[in-house]
Amino acid sequence: MAPLWCVIPAAGRGTRVGGDCPKQYLPLAGRGLILHTLERLAAHPRIAGLMVALAADDARWPGIDRLAGKPVLTTTGGGERADSVLAGLRALPVGVAAGDFVLVHDAARPCVRAADIERLVTRASAVDGGLLGAPLRDTLKRADDHHRSILTEPREQRWRAFTPQMFRRGQLVAALEAAGREHVVVSDEAMAMERSGVAPLLVEGAEDNIKVTTAADFALAEFLLSRTA
Repeated sequence: MAPLWCVIPAAGRGTRVGGDCPKQYLPLAGRGLILHTLERLAAHPRIAGLMVALAADDARWPGIDRLAGKPVLTTTGGGERADSVLAGLRALPVGVAAGDFVLVHDAARPCVRAADIERLVTRASAVDGGLLGAPLRDTLKRADDHHRSILTEPREQRWRAFTPQMFRRGQLVAALEAAGREHVVVSDEAMAMERSGVAPLLVEGAEDNIKVTTAADFALAEFLLSRTA
């Protein structure tokens, strides 16, 4: 299978962390969070290049154009994740055909393991695409408006969704465009594909592929980075 391009939506601000600096540029182990993520992706032999979707007014992007000998391109993203992913897909080099698989990965997931990317690519390329995730292991509660537990939900057949997610470029563009026309905000690429009738393959990955969302996650991510590859 030919090497894949990876789209990284990075136009958001990560407001749950707090402060004026977008989350992806906050320091993690001495460098910006996004740099760790990009380096982890670029180091993988399956990945041919990176397309980063940035905010229109982003003045913090360090101007990287190559990592691990691979091209790093940028484009302007949008207000929602799906808008940024769609912009990234449209801006990919002309050599990336509609039928080629592409990866999409969160800028705030710096701890993704190389072995998990390999497993995803190997297994999802044999079907219509898929995503990394993990079966839900905790007891799941439904809460009311006052944060009181009112029901225990079944956890069987329920998974937590991670990234990367991998689909054919043309199919994913069409799925995201359809969601936009129907004013549906999709939370990830798999949701867009599900709406188009595709059942993405769930590929189990390591649960330390965390998404850095709050200030406390930075310390955990720094710890994990020193122990994952």
